[in-house]
Amino acid sequence: MILCQAKPIVAAFITTTSTDNFDHFGEAMPDGRLVEPSSPKPFRLREAILLSKKLGRPLTGAEMEQFSI
Repeated sequence: MILCQAKPIVAAFITTTSTDNFDHFGEAMPDGRLVEPSSPKPFRLREAILLSKKLGRPLTGAEMEQFSI
C-alpha cells in the first residue's frame, strides 16, 4: 500500500496594492452607472423577486409584465 502525503496549500498574503488607476475610476462613466441598463423597460424587481421566492419558481413573462413600470 502506497500512501501519498499532499503538501499543504498556503495562501499568499499580498501587502502591496496598485492604486495607479484608482483616481481615474469612473471617468468613462459620465452618469455614474457601473453597468448598462438590461432592457429599455424598467421593472419593480424587489417585488418580483419576493413573488418568485413565494412561488418557489422563476416568474413567467406574463407574470413579470405586472411588475413593469
